[in-house]
Amino acid sequence: MEDNKTPEAEAEDTTQEAPEAAQDDAETFPRDYVEKLRKEAAEARVKAKRADDLARELFTAKVTATGRLADPSDLPFSDELLADSDALSAAITTLLDKKPHLASRTPRGDVGQGPTGGNSGDVDLAALLRAGA
Repeated sequence: MEDNKTPEAEAEDTTQEAPEAAQDDAETFPRDYVEKLRKEAAEARVKAKRADDLARELFTAKVTATGRLADPSDLPFSDELLADSDALSAAITTLLDKKPHLASRTPRGDVGQGPTGGNSGDVDLAALLRAGA
């Protein structure tokens, strides 16, 4: 009697046999080699995490150095902005256009307070008393 299996049924039969055959033919590695590979992978993950942390710190420092934002964490981290200073400046400008309340409020330049550029070091008290007398 002929076997009238559909192609799907034949595929199921071959897939059921394949894992058993793969397990028999699977190549095994010594335990110390596998442990060494796992240790190297763990060290690589730690280094990658450290690199990501340093990249975020550098990004925050670059945003802070512009002095345009009150809080540098208002601009989300981006690798592309970290590499390109012009793009970083454009991103800050775009953010400030959308949300002007995030701008730094630190006064810059002459705001009319503090010592002036006059003769602050050459005060002659005796001359002042004579002028007033």
